[in-house]
Amino acid sequence: MTDAELIAGLDKLKATMISVATGGPPIPGVEHSFVGLYDGVEAELRARRIDTVPPYRSLWEWHGRWSQSDLKTYQLRRTFINDIFAPIIKQVRDKPGKYYEPTGWARVDRTVAEMRTRLASAKTEEQFQAVGLLGRELLISAAQEVFDPAKHPTLDGVAASATDTKRMLEAYIAVALGGGVNEFVRKHAKAALDLAVQLQHRRTASFRDAAICVEATTSVVNLVAIIAGLRDQL
Repeated sequence: MTDAELIAGLDKLKATMISVATGGPPIPGVEHSFVGLYDGVEAELRARRIDTVPPYRSLWEWHGRWSQSDLKTYQLRRTFINDIFAPIIKQVRDKPGKYYEPTGWARVDRTVAEMRTRLASAKTEEQFQAVGLLGRELLISAAQEVFDPAKHPTLDGVAASATDTKRMLEAYIAVALGGGVNEFVRKHAKAALDLAVQLQHRRTASFRDAAICVEATTSVVNLVAIIAGLRDQL
């Protein structure tokens, strides 16, 4: 998750909490998406070792707090939430996360950007599933950039189709790396592909599922870029 996506997620949590507490939508209509987004944001904050997280995972918990006597007015509730989120957002800006370095492969870089944009705006299970579809397409595009059937024989002797990510990547990695390390890299690539395919078909897909998919598939792209020499220092 990029810094911009994390800040967008925090802003969305903040806006939702303010909205439901100031005459906005009823909690039942937004609780599910709120919890899914909260889990993804919290996981990213923890991964960055930012221990301060929003205190209310459920809007019903927040309802219990704003119903107390010290938060009677809408303005008091807005101020209360803004004061909670301001230091968290500041920590994110002061402690930036990983940045994706473009590979120069136009379709690959375009898909990474699209995945991150979709993740930041996704609200429904179908939209989270769409991130999985993009993750699968991302790995296909990366494999197509490096795989050459004349140089990279498939491990099982079966010809790889234009969308056979698994065979293309494992063949490329086996030749490009050689030695025992290639087995572990191949397993990582296969796991990321399996994750993307599973998310694509998961009817209960959540923000956390989609965020994990983005990170897993992007990490494979970075590995392939490293193997291809695109990250070598000149």
